[in-house]
Amino acid sequence: MVKDYLKLHFIVLLWGFTAILGKLLTVPPVELVFWRTLLAVLGLGVLLLARKQSWRIPAGQAARLLSIGVLVATHWITFFLAARLSSVSVCLAGLATLALWTSLLEPLLLWRKVRGYEVALGMLTMVGLYLVSQAEFDQLLGLAVAVLSAGLSALFSVLNSRLVQQHSPLRLTFYEMAGACLSIALFLPFYSRYFSEGRGLQLGWQGYDWLWLLLLAGVCTVYAFSVSVELMRRLSAFVVNLTTNLEPVYGIVLAVLIFGARERMSPGFYLGTVVILVSVLIHPVVARWDERRLQRLHGSKQPVPDEVVPLNP
Repeated sequence: MVKDYLKLHFIVLLWGFTAILGKLLTVPPVELVFWRTLLAVLGLGVLLLARKQSWRIPAGQAARLLSIGVLVATHWITFFLAARLSSVSVCLAGLATLALWTSLLEPLLLWRKVRGYEVALGMLTMVGLYLVSQAEFDQLLGLAVAVLSAGLSALFSVLNSRLVQQHSPLRLTFYEMAGACLSIALFLPFYSRYFSEGRGLQLGWQGYDWLWLLLLAGVCTVYAFSVSVELMRRLSAFVVNLTTNLEPVYGIVLAVLIFGARERMSPGFYLGTVVILVSVLIHPVVARWDERRLQRLHGSKQPVPDEVVPLNP
């Protein structure tokens, strides 16, 4: 179990490292996500073959998964754009609002009751977000894009919470990565003409871009995904959710260690980030307590179900 816990923390560390890779890469965000999704599709396809899993699903369900891939692509583009518009730390602080977005979207999309503790934690997150925005006002645009990216991530995670019950996580992610790659490929001609500011497509790699892309797609996406799926078979969803919420912490610490003074923020930023992280980290704990309270209240002898773990491709 200790080995599994260490592995899980290493995976979360890799996910926190993606924003740093986005900062190191010279490829613009749209072209960057095209390469990442293309390499991820190839890697996931190899995993499907190696594990002898069928990739065939009904056409209607395939279309649904491919369409969610468009959300994944948009989430990643805005995520890497936020890292370019601001510091890695500000980007990750904005991304930490994922739990707030999820608590807002789940009642709307899954038709469940609004939970009081989620409203309270959401208000706490908003306080932290306000402190961050006031402390780093010159990076407000990057923070806003990061918050939007978190909302897109929450949206496809909520949609996946139902689809993952019908498909294996590996096949589901393969189709969503394919949808993301295909949607960007179709968008590239319009992007080149209307949104590239006259620079055209910049699909070429420079310097160490090849290394950063291989780390991003091969290690932080395909490897991290395959290991996380394996760990979910042995660790509870509660433990996985709680550990995954440490992603912004690991990312901010790594950014300070790698980029030094460029990532050192004002005290107000760290205060706001701590407030956001407190709300994020205690969310699964309060949710667990609330489930057990309801279990005792209704006198049920059934075990408390774990929360659905959102996929983090």
